[in-house]
Amino acid sequence: MSFFSPITFAPGQLHCCPAPAKLNLFLNVAGRRADGYHLLQTAFRLLDWGDTLDFSVRTDGEIHRTHDLPGVPEASDLVIKAARRLQAASGSPLGADITVHKRLPMGGGLGGGSSDAATTLMALDHLWGTRLGEARLRQIGLALGADVPFFIYGRDAFAAGVGEVFQPLEHPPGWYVIVAPAVAIATAEIFSAQDLTRNTPPIKVRDFTFAHTGNDLQAVACSRYPEVAEVITWLEQFAPARMTGSGSCVFAGVDSGAQARRIMGQCPTRWQTWAAASLARHPLLDLPT
Repeated sequence: MSFFSPITFAPGQLHCCPAPAKLNLFLNVAGRRADGYHLLQTAFRLLDWGDTLDFSVRTDGEIHRTHDLPGVPEASDLVIKAARRLQAASGSPLGADITVHKRLPMGGGLGGGSSDAATTLMALDHLWGTRLGEARLRQIGLALGADVPFFIYGRDAFAAGVGEVFQPLEHPPGWYVIVAPAVAIATAEIFSAQDLTRNTPPIKVRDFTFAHTGNDLQAVACSRYPEVAEVITWLEQFAPARMTGSGSCVFAGVDSGAQARRIMGQCPTRWQTWAAASLARHPLLDLPT
């Protein structure tokens, strides 16, 4: 059974739209472009766990969030920015009321804000009848954040460039334990660090294994946030563990949901922990046309 409830449809409305979490199974920083953006390689994996969003069409063109999110002013919310960018790109006169049911921790490296933005683009493209298509939505999404195009792509992927060039990644289904220390890490802080490794040799998708890769951002995050290193050490009692994205969440692959829940039961109470299965395909890819 999926973590996500089925999407529900009503005239001008979509409810329970999934915004799945992601893991970076590895993350290499292979260089830096002249414009300052880093050249990355990563293996993205979708999880059957995350936020959900509800959408109702407005005919007056206004775009609003229906409730406050602590620490996220409406004007800077990627969800609102995504809706407005879609509106501008499509010329749609319609607007929307958007409700975000937040479960993913902010500053955790699980892609919560980017996933919410991607879900907004896909759902409103359907509701507004704009039908811009995946390639155009990914282009709009890239201007919002490097991870947004992956969620629109919606399948496990080997990614390169600034994270927007994808190859399909064939990876067996799996279960994961995710642990969040009580810190939020700003992505910009990690990427701007002087001691960040920026010259890891690129690998080919066929050569990817978890055991022979790492996360180039992890050492920087651990040096600035020792609690991340503490989580990694604790979780590695049970299985090989790694930070996802720029942190702060740490994950380990396990054999089953039962094993994941047993590990969760032993987690120190000062940390949050979850068990999640992999997700083969983003549910919004299957919205009716």
